[in-house]
Amino acid sequence: MNLSAVGKVRGKVYLVGAGPGAPDLITVRGADIMRAADTVVYDRLASVEIVQMAPAAAQRIYAGKMGDAAQQFEQAAINQILIEHARAGKRVVRLKGGDPFIFGRGGEEAEALAAAGIDFEVVPGVTSAIAVPAFAGIPLTHREYGSFVTFITGHQGGDKNSAATVPWDELARAANSGGTIVILMATARMRENLARLMAGGLARETPCAAIQSGTTAAQKVVTAPLAALADQVDRAGLGAPAVVVVGECVRLASTLNWAKRLPLFGRRIVVTRAAAPSGVFARRLRQLGAEVIEFPTIETAAPDSYLQLDDAIGRLQGFDWIIFTSAAGVEAFIERLRILDVDIRAAASARIAAIGPATAARLRHYGLKVAAVPHEYRAEVLFEALGERAIEGGRILIPRAQVAREILPQLLHESGAKEVVVAPAYKTVAPRDADVGRMRQLVRTGAIDLVIFTSSSTVTNFQTMLPALEITGLKAAAIGPITAEAARASGFDVVVTPATYTVDSLIDATLEHFHPGVGG
Repeated sequence: MNLSAVGKVRGKVYLVGAGPGAPDLITVRGADIMRAADTVVYDRLASVEIVQMAPAAAQRIYAGKMGDAAQQFEQAAINQILIEHARAGKRVVRLKGGDPFIFGRGGEEAEALAAAGIDFEVVPGVTSAIAVPAFAGIPLTHREYGSFVTFITGHQGGDKNSAATVPWDELARAANSGGTIVILMATARMRENLARLMAGGLARETPCAAIQSGTTAAQKVVTAPLAALADQVDRAGLGAPAVVVVGECVRLASTLNWAKRLPLFGRRIVVTRAAAPSGVFARRLRQLGAEVIEFPTIETAAPDSYLQLDDAIGRLQGFDWIIFTSAAGVEAFIERLRILDVDIRAAASARIAAIGPATAARLRHYGLKVAAVPHEYRAEVLFEALGERAIEGGRILIPRAQVAREILPQLLHESGAKEVVVAPAYKTVAPRDADVGRMRQLVRTGAIDLVIFTSSSTVTNFQTMLPALEITGLKAAAIGPITAEAARASGFDVVVTPATYTVDSLIDATLEHFHPGVGG
């Protein structure tokens, strides 16, 4: 299905389940639709990272509800927003925490859309009712401990006159017969609801668990017998959103708590690389259990002028060396060759050097042989790797960022290079659509365990994007000594510096920092 063609004349609403909290638990279908949205109407529990999947030009409308007051009016207003944007021919995503039809008002919203004649599609999501216990190591059914499960919401009324009365006595009997009870929205009335289960005959020693912010770095789990759970939750300071599980299956939590055993589980790590290269890096950190906040502080743009680069490309066969200092420089150089209709084989007569394995890998991807890659990924070491005999009298081209350290061109000149052409191929700029407000809040509340910097530019732009923010003592990882120096000068506490300046080593060093003996 070509999503870009959907709704050009007639709009459509997609009721998309955002999943239980972790951004990578949205479905593939849900993520695809998010990336094609014109309007996103999202709930309080929808992950910020998922909201950011939408195109930069998409309109984002917060529709979270904090409490029951005026809820009917608010829901009517949300329905109207969906209808109006769809009638304007837009692809509208109604992003709902968990699943759109489970314990939410997705069904009512779908009814309103159907009544208004609006096309809609329901994209199921992973509900927290199942995912949160799974992340805490609690199987909701088990041949020995429980053969069926009941899901309820804990904020509903409990008196006989309430329209939303929960049959607590029946639930207690079911749990006594080998069932598991999962209570969503469990915090507000936890104590009274657990008391109702005991009053209904459920044994006071029945195993229970309360799980806050499941599947995220903020996940906390408290296990206790039914009679003691509310007190234990109060002592632990657990708050919303929380799920309570009641039943014998909870006994398995201590044995099956797989997520807690991931080496970076519970750690909130900020990645500041540019959006495209950060993807694989962030994915590897998530596989180790971290909650990764992608906050790109740089993106590439065209340089102020291509005159120097175009002139160098016009006489490419006259250079003895072409030195690439970044993978971004390789991509920009290749793209300029394409635009100027210059065959890449024009670079074949020059020897090619690369700073860093990622840079060398991009060159090889385009069929270019790399003659020199230093054992350390710094300009000074590359100079040593080339050797003065190779430099003296040579003509050298350096396609690089518009603003960069001048040490390499200086060393080449001093060693007798006949010509050194530093040609801006791109420039780095601070992204315009970064969620600065959220990052400021995370820093101020001490919610970040580590900020990872992969260049001096990422450090500088982080400060530029967050002016006057107190970052002294905020722990940071730096890919190399130049980046570490910039971070320390800015007030960061640099606690991770890998021995070799690669992403793999950076991840190993991060593991070693949090769990000595695990990394490397």
